[in-house]
Parts: sequence; structure tokens; C-alpha cells
Amino acid sequence: MARRKSPPEPGLFRARTPAAQPLADRMRPQSLGEVVGQEHLLGPDKMLSRMLEAGALPSIILWGPPGSGKTTIALLLARQSGAHFRTIAAVAAGVAELRAAVEEAQRGLEAGGQRTVVFIDEIHRWNRAQQDAILPHVESGLLTLIGATTENPSFEVIAPLLSRTRVLVLRALGDEDIAAILRRALGDTGRGLGASGLTLEDEALAELVRFGAGDARRALNTLEVAAALARAGGRAAITPEHVREAAQQKTLLYDRAGEEHYNVISAFIKSMRGSDPDAALYWMTRMLEAGEDPLFIARRMVIFAAEDVGNADPRALQLALAVKDAVDFVGMPEAAIPLAQGVTYLACAPKSNASYRGMLKARADAVGRGALPVPLHLRNAPTGLMRKLAYGEGYRYPHDSEGAINEQQYMPAELGERRYYEPSARGYEGRLGEYLERVRLARKGGKRLSETPKKPGG
Repeated sequence: MARRKSPPEPGLFRARTPAAQPLADRMRPQSLGEVVGQEHLLGPDKMLSRMLEAGALPSIILWGPPGSGKTTIALLLARQSGAHFRTIAAVAAGVAELRAAVEEAQRGLEAGGQRTVVFIDEIHRWNRAQQDAILPHVESGLLTLIGATTENPSFEVIAPLLSRTRVLVLRALGDEDIAAILRRALGDTGRGLGASGLTLEDEALAELVRFGAGDARRALNTLEVAAALARAGGRAAITPEHVREAAQQKTLLYDRAGEEHYNVISAFIKSMRGSDPDAALYWMTRMLEAGEDPLFIARRMVIFAAEDVGNADPRALQLALAVKDAVDFVGMPEAAIPLAQGVTYLACAPKSNASYRGMLKARADAVGRGALPVPLHLRNAPTGLMRKLAYGEGYRYPHDSEGAINEQQYMPAELGERRYYEPSARGYEGRLGEYLERVRLARKGGKRLSETPKKPGG
């Protein structure tokens, strides 16, 4: 019986790539030496390097975030081991496709002893029956399984299959990794954008790295669109504006016809922020008389209570929410009465935007630094695999320490002792600030923690 032809391998191993192929696909590394990042697995004397040197490729599961190189590494491992490579998409695969892969692997062994690697992308999408179906063929060695997943395999892969594979954890690519990949793509005249003659402004590179957020595929896709925009505009350099347009980051714009509406709401909020209840009442009344939805005003008050009053008076947010409920319950024209009570309280309350400013600082690090890894001692470890990977190791339960405070680090290591929340001295927040200073000292092993802050008004 004639041997069935194998399906063509993905673009990684084609000598020539079509122009229509996405840049991220064209720039896939052609060897493990070209892989950027994952040195903890691919570096000299590391696990995968030792496996390949020994000529042994066991069944493995690559667990990592999107764009970290799972598919590329699987393809290159199969290639370097000399095995036939077959891809099964977990989303669309059925029993018939798995059966065909098994038959193909059997023919390969009988014809010349060729091994078959079956790559299952998004293996977490396979149900238990599908995983059970492949299990005996992995167990017998007929198939070498390489699974890729962004989900925790402890929860998504059945225990018998998990016990017959090695789980390798891939890390999100760092900023320097993404930058190196982008520079390579821009300068490569064969597979990349080198023939275009485009340059990349430093700020544009920084924007691409930020938008990539550790995902090489996303960064390369954005670069490709940004390059097309630059060429269409007759530019020789890719600018930050090209990158932002490519990433489809839209800026909120107000309709000019509604300018007065936004002028009045701005005056309303700034009057409350400036502790002027009379002006705040005037602007509130102007809006209501003009037919403004009272719930719109109530929503702005809820936001204001958290943003501008904050912990200087925690009761402000409670009152703003109560006003919102009252307005929704009674409707106009009587809704103006609870609105007036809320507006005057918020205007007269002590002000602090410390929580809001802290949130902005934290957001800047979260967006600018990408998804920093959670320290191992803060991770939960409900499964054996996670405990084996040292999840939760070293965690100290605060309630076992005096004052429920210990010297434990809660920030990602990369952020050290970064501070976001700096309480003001106004209102109740002054008490919180004093307590927080004692907490910070106790966490460093300094003074003992004494009393907790009293409740507002206590």
C-alpha cells in the first residue's frame, strides 16, 4: 500500500516563504540558537539542551504565556531530533485526525524506524476523552507528544497523561528580548523588513516593546502594520505615531457639539474638588435644569468620592452610592434632593487623591513593565506539580506573627520596595498613614506594631 504523503510542515522549515505570510511567521527562528529568551531551558547544560545532546526527546508539555515561543520550540525540537512532525489543533481535532496520526506513526516505524512527534497546540482545550485516546500511544512510545498550553496543566491535563510527560515552564519574554526580536525583523533582508530600508525611532521601539507586553507575535504583528503605515505615508522611519495607530490605540474625543455639556460637568467636579459647595450646587442645578440624566451626575459623584475624597473620609463613597440608589429609586424631580445632600457632603469632605495617584503609579508599572512573575512564595499550590515547582514555598502566614505583620516581600522582585500609596495627613487618612508607617517599620523588622487605626469618627 502506498504511503500517504505527510501534510506540509509549517512555514518554519520552508526554504522560501510567500510574501503574504505574516511577519511573525516569517521570522520564526530556524534553529534553537536563534531562539531569544528561555535560556533556563535552552542554554548550555540546561534541560532541553541535555535532552537533545543525549538524542532523547521525551513527551513534554510547554506551559507559558502567549508569544513566548512554545510552537517554535516544539517545531525545532522535532526537527533537531530527526522526527516526523505532525500538528493537531486541539480546537478542531477529532478522533479521526488522531487515528490518522497514529496510523502514520506506525507506518513510519515499520518503514524505517522514524519517530513521530505529535504537537497539540492549546492542549488544554482537549476534553478528557480526547486525552484518554492519545494516552496509550504516548505510554507505548509510538508517539512523542509535545503539548502547548497557556493554562496550568495541573488543572487542564489528566493526571495519567501528566505523569507521562515533563512539564517545562516558559517565561514571558523580557523587554530586551522583544527589542532584539524587533531589531532582527527590521534588519533581516530575507525574511524580515530589511529590504524596505525603513528605520525605527527609539521611542517607536519602546512603544512596540510596551504594546508587545512579552508577546513576540503581537510585537511583530504591530511592527508589520506600523511599517506599512510608514511606507504608505512616504516616511523613511517608523514613528511612535505609526506604532500607536497600528496598535489601534484610540484616543477618546468629545463631540464639539457637546462641548458646553463637558464644560459644565468639569466645573461641577472642580467645584467639589475645591471644597466649594455653593458653586457645586449651582453647576448641579444647571445640569438638571438642562435635562441632564440625574444618574449621570450620580455616577460622576461616585467616581469623585473615590478619586478626590478617598480615604480622607471613607464614608464619602458609601454616601455617593446611597445617593445613586436614591436617585434611581425616586426619580426626578425629587432626585435633586438626595443629589444636593451628596454634593454638599462631598464638597465639604476632606480631600485626598492618594489612592487614585497610587493606582496610576501601579498602572504605569503594570503596563510599562509587563506581566512580572508572581513570587513563588505567594503562589497557591493545590497540586503536586505546583508544589514540585516550589509554588508557595517559604510563605509566612501573617496571622502567626505579632500584629499579623511579618518581614515578607509581596511585590515582584523587579519592583523591590516600590511605593504607590502615600496617604495624606487629611481626615481619617492621616490615621491610616500613621498606622501604615508602623506596618512598614514592623515589616522591616523595626518597631513593634501597636494599635490599629480607629474607625472614622471613633
